Amino acid sequence: MNQPCSFLRRAPLLAALTLAFATCAVHAQQWPAKPIRLVVPFSAGGANDLLGRAAAEGATKVLGQSVVVDNRPGAGSVLGSEIVANAAPDGYTLLISAAGVVSNSMLKKSMPYKDSQLVPVAMIGLAPSVIVVPGNSPYADLPAFIAASKKGSGLHFATAGVGTTPHFVEGLLTTKYGAKLDLVPYKSGAESVTAVLGSFVEATSEASIVVLPYLKSGKLRGLADTWTERISAYPELKTAAEQGFPEIRIAHWAGVHAPAGTPAAIMDKIAAAVDTAMKDPATIARLKNVGIIPIGGNRASFVKFVDEERERLGGVVKSTGMKEE
Repeated sequence: MNQPCSFLRRAPLLAALTLAFATCAVHAQQWPAKPIRLVVPFSAGGANDLLGRAAAEGATKVLGQSVVVDNRPGAGSVLGSEIVANAAPDGYTLLISAAGVVSNSMLKKSMPYKDSQLVPVAMIGLAPSVIVVPGNSPYADLPAFIAASKKGSGLHFATAGVGTTPHFVEGLLTTKYGAKLDLVPYKSGAESVTAVLGSFVEATSEASIVVLPYLKSGKLRGLADTWTERISAYPELKTAAEQGFPEIRIAHWAGVHAPAGTPAAIMDKIAAAVDTAMKDPATIARLKNVGIIPIGGNRASFVKFVDEERERLGGVVKSTGMKEE
């Protein structure tokens, strides 16, 4: 006798859940019905920004709706990431993510949002980090640089601050291969490169898009490409792995993250649009010309990449004791 009453009590809840799922499905089918905002948590001009704009341009064509880039730099990408973490999960506010979306919570004393509030959606591409020295440096390659660093008091290595890509490169050089490096933190990668150009420090590591013009002009010398393949726009530069240092694998990557709760159907559409954009011949040529590797792929491949980055970078943080002061 209790079963009909129990069912009646549950009926309103079941009806509400059914309506909610139906509403989400309709919204996913209609998406996008208005412009999409891509929040870039860095200033204009860098690898993350350029990749975000390439994705926005390509996705606009695929989706038939404007995709607008909104630069919100600050706090090591936390400011822009927080905006998206707290946005409505409707597919209209997305983050152009970078390594900070993985590593910031490992390094900072407090965070204004939880990692779980941001969900991996799509890989855009990456710019290999390049270890560089002044053009007149006595070090011709990475083995010579590491060997020299082990003598005396070591060598000075510029970074763009705690937890930045150059900092992780330095961490791998020291913990995996015994390099003796004295960290010199600057406010940005541009300032680090300027310090190397002026011979105020012996080396730094920065995105290919930033250093490529200096490499081609001879003002800087590249010691190693820190990704898994050579830069097509500068193929004479060997990878660190080719020189005997396979653990040095770091890149300035960019992807798309969405607020948790965004419907899967919408995230699949975003991933497909980005993948199509990264396979466009004109986009490929434009990005490769400045040292960027377009990637794309599906949601699952990007989730796998982010999980691997979290584990790998977490190991560097633990071995170096890297923490924000």
